[in-house]
Amino acid sequence: MELTLKVVDADGAVLASATGGGESFLVHRQSYREGDRIVVEASEAGHVVLALDDAIGPTAVYLRGRSYSLSVPFGQKRIPYSPRAFHGDIHRLYVRKARPDEVAPRRNLALNPWDDQANETLFPHAKANVETRGEAVFAARNAIDGEKANNDHGFWPYTSWGINRDPEAALTVEFGRPVTVDEIVLYLRADFPHDSWWEKASITFSDGGTCCFPLVKSGAAQCLPVAPRTVDWIRLHNLIKAEDPSPFPALTQIEVWGREAD
Repeated sequence: MELTLKVVDADGAVLASATGGGESFLVHRQSYREGDRIVVEASEAGHVVLALDDAIGPTAVYLRGRSYSLSVPFGQKRIPYSPRAFHGDIHRLYVRKARPDEVAPRRNLALNPWDDQANETLFPHAKANVETRGEAVFAARNAIDGEKANNDHGFWPYTSWGINRDPEAALTVEFGRPVTVDEIVLYLRADFPHDSWWEKASITFSDGGTCCFPLVKSGAAQCLPVAPRTVDWIRLHNLIKAEDPSPFPALTQIEVWGREAD
């Protein structure tokens, strides 16, 4: 697998580039400007380990297609990321083909800190039918970014998916290929008493099945076992709010445990 990393400016000019066979490093020696994009290109689809900034840990993800592009975040879009991320005048980017032993074991198939609302090729990918005020700090991608601190809200590392008080809110996690799942883990946002919570939630799977689970007022992991099933996506919905004065239930993190499908 040939892998290329690029930094491209708002006009499409390539500011820095590096290509390698199976592994590539790029050191970009200038500050990012608004409109800059980070581009990953691959000679084939497959699992890669990606680290587009040294403030965010390398993560095994699935690249479907030949390229992925991330707009360097500025302004309110920067808030869900570590203050160290994308900052300064020297940046180290890294990508390599994932080893079979990294993707074969049972693991959290929903983890992707590089997800973005515009992402269509790097999986897993989270999307929702509503996000609070359209603000990045309450975007769907925050629910799979790996950040689990949940006793505050509105700034990193207290990222969350906010539902804007919408009882019809739904969050979908797409995997980009078939995977076999056996457990869902939810971390509710627990900035009590500012926050409320859900006392019940449903999960629908791409195979047509639906499971309903009770939830409790807690910031701890709530583990929801499911019979192993092979799916392309799951959807969290039918979120039943508890009787509580706060109108603000929210989700800090969803984990989907399982394995690559045979």
